Amino acid sequence: MGTAEQHMPESELWIDEPVAQPRMPDPVRTAAVRAVLIVSLTLIQAMVAFLCTLAGSWLAFPMVLSSVASTVVATWGVLDVWVTRQVWNQRHGVVSSPGSTARRLRRERRRARRA
Repeated sequence: MGTAEQHMPESELWIDEPVAQPRMPDPVRTAAVRAVLIVSLTLIQAMVAFLCTLAGSWLAFPMVLSSVASTVVATWGVLDVWVTRQVWNQRHGVVSSPGSTARRLRRERRRARRA
């Protein structure tokens, strides 16, 4: 006459699992968060402009104008993420080291030149 909780195995509240990709670099993540906020506000603003237009409100025209301006800013925000990511990759990109095959071929060429 026990409860179901007594028969369940104990498990941890939080289990860390390795991720496939590493975390985004801080500048890129900051730009991405900024872009998401700007885009979401732009979408809300566009929806309010559309509803004001349907309702025939005086607020419709200013909202449409500001939605156009917000669309330009949102486009800039998304491009900022892309540019920041490219710049970060160029400055701190993956440092490639030659594999064992390339090292062996270089060693053989060096020996052939010396001989």
